[in-house]
Amino acid sequence: MLTIKCARCKSKVMQYKKIGQGRVLRCYLPRIKRFFARVEKGQLQCPGCDNIIGKKKTGFFQMNRREFTYSGKKIKK
Repeated sequence: MLTIKCARCKSKVMQYKKIGQGRVLRCYLPRIKRFFARVEKGQLQCPGCDNIIGKKKTGFFQMNRREFTYSGKKIKK
């Protein structure tokens, strides 16, 4: 389970179940376990500083790699 945080203010954005060892490029909606952020106009925004972390697509969020950090463990396939 990964805890995804804003790179600017370190506020929690979501808890995500990442499967596989690759980079976090997309966050699929069914794998999001806990959600702290806001979605306005199709953009995922940090609850603390309004930083745009990703864009909503059909079934997933396309993440901006430089706008977030994460901690936790990825689940192996």
